[in-house]
Amino acid sequence: MSGSDAALGAVTGAGPAIWFELAVIAALLLVSAFLAAAETAFHLCSKAGLKALSDRAEPNASLALSLAEERDPLGAVLLILGGLVKILAVIFATALFVERYGRAGPVISALVMTLVILALVELVPRGLARHAPEAVARRLAPAVGPLYRTFGPAVSLARGLLDRAFSLRGTSAAATDASYSAQDEIAGALALGRSAGTLEKEDRDRLMGALDLGDRWVEEIMLHRSKIEMVDADLPANEILDLVLASAHSRLPLYRGERENIVGVLHVKDLLRAVNRRVHNGGTLADVDVMAVAKLPYFIPETGTLDEQLREFLKRRRHFALVVDEYGSLRGLLTLEDIIEEIVGEIADEYDVEQNPTLRPNISGEYLVDGAMTIRDLNRALDWHLPDEEANTVAGLVIHMAQSIPMPGQVFSFEGFRFEVLGRRENRITRLRIKPIPAPPR
Repeated sequence: MSGSDAALGAVTGAGPAIWFELAVIAALLLVSAFLAAAETAFHLCSKAGLKALSDRAEPNASLALSLAEERDPLGAVLLILGGLVKILAVIFATALFVERYGRAGPVISALVMTLVILALVELVPRGLARHAPEAVARRLAPAVGPLYRTFGPAVSLARGLLDRAFSLRGTSAAATDASYSAQDEIAGALALGRSAGTLEKEDRDRLMGALDLGDRWVEEIMLHRSKIEMVDADLPANEILDLVLASAHSRLPLYRGERENIVGVLHVKDLLRAVNRRVHNGGTLADVDVMAVAKLPYFIPETGTLDEQLREFLKRRRHFALVVDEYGSLRGLLTLEDIIEEIVGEIADEYDVEQNPTLRPNISGEYLVDGAMTIRDLNRALDWHLPDEEANTVAGLVIHMAQSIPMPGQVFSFEGFRFEVLGRRENRITRLRIKPIPAPPR
């Protein structure tokens, strides 16, 4: 056989081998892309959305939901398998390039496979899954299910050994999983919807207000005792009636001697009914016994959460509570309406005086803010992120940061904002001017 015939035989013999290796590499890359898409889809999919699809009997929705319930171990299985498949693809590619290009083969393989894996295996499949995670999860569920049933036990065993190792140190690997709750998932979805422009700010605030009730304390939103309208129970009935009719509130606490000594709660309807009965029976207004129609006061601790107190209000059919500290001293007042306003925003009727007018910046971008305004209300109104761990009100925040009670005219800058004190009454800051400080150019 001549030299040319031998060379031709070598080429024709090598051709099928090269195509076979390329086919194997392509198949491994397709499997890796499938695993990447599945891992992203099941990580991002909404269980609530899959449950709704399952209730409508959508194809594979129930299977996808059952797999989503095992999100963490399933994600571990898909990540491990995806890593193994990518390693196999790189090994086959390196062998192919070494065969074709010799010593330069590993370098060429690293460059080519890095680009191919990033573009075709990671970016494209994960991007498609991120765009519609529930739809992708439903489509891939029939193939993902057998993989999870096959390799899941091994991963569960490894997680058990890891948890055992953590338990020897007094902690648990599983404890970290509980930190991401359903509430966190909903809050993240709301934040994403707001940033994407698909959810109105008012809708997000209402939903977040309902979610946050368990993390908010009574003392954060109660009306301070210095602002509570009270009636002296020892006043004549006609004077009490005048005070009740002049008030914008339907319920008023009654006290005797000193304001701390609350002896009852008077409802305007009960008082008017008593007056009407007395007048119709030929009596006079002076004959009305106000304490006879007053209800017993309902006291609550300042340390309870709004979620707990809302349940108590509903269970006891109460709308009005007086807040006390651990020593029994009066701290403030809380109503059912106050808690509802944390969800739906300010509720006003024709008798309410607007206490927190709409915040609007002047031409310099400054906001005039009442010192008693809560930090939470300010953050909700303007989408700011001022800290509220150390103080409930804007004035309290400034005092905490300044470590003193500032005088009018003093200016402070912290948390990316400029605070100027405009008014002070005794030891209270009554008015501030606040302006966001622009971030320095990069």
